[in-house]
Amino acid sequence: MDSSQNFKPALLVVDMQEDFCPPKGSLAVEGGRDLAQGINRLLKLPFALKVATRDWHPKDHASFASNQEGPNNEPFEHKTTMTNPENPAETKESMLWPVHCVQDTTGAAIIPEIDTDRFDLVVSKGQDARMEMYSAFNDIFGNNGSKTGASVDIASVFKQKHITHVYACGLTGDICVFENAMGARKAGFEVVVLQDLIRSVDRRKESVAKQMEEDAGIVVASTTGAEVARVENLA
Repeated sequence: MDSSQNFKPALLVVDMQEDFCPPKGSLAVEGGRDLAQGINRLLKLPFALKVATRDWHPKDHASFASNQEGPNNEPFEHKTTMTNPENPAETKESMLWPVHCVQDTTGAAIIPEIDTDRFDLVVSKGQDARMEMYSAFNDIFGNNGSKTGASVDIASVFKQKHITHVYACGLTGDICVFENAMGARKAGFEVVVLQDLIRSVDRRKESVAKQMEEDAGIVVASTTGAEVARVENLA
């Protein structure tokens, strides 16, 4: 049993949704569905809190290429300008994507291979049509996520539950897992990214994301390593 008085870990499973998984996902990531077995093993461990995030977009979301006027509206190629709702003078360019994870559609569902009954909380994000939100903690401008499209203030939930460490896995390693890990770190938590339980849209960016995580003090680890063994020892 772990004798540490300062270790209360949460598991954060990011965006394991149909639209991000083969064979039919509109934004499918190769190997995404294959993560389910490993994630289910983690869900059986004695984490203090087990949380899933999900993209939960309205049909008119600004990140959907089809919602932007042409000709410069190709997904993965063109960007759109978004305005900070908390500071209208601030803007950012944001990538356009295929339509994905629209609220109450099959594509937005967490894949059935995941044992969803073990989640204590599911956080919906990206609900504000104006705003890109890769992280449940914050939007692309860094605003608290609960103000601009997340269903709950996840950082506050973790603090209320006295969570000390956040273990992140899921989809995708170069975007949403990365942004959730960084958001958790900025919110003051120790963070572990489980590298063998992520898959990325662009594998070339995965090493860049890993370096940025490590530079921020995030531990990039394997499910077979000491970090997960520490959770196992809580039993």
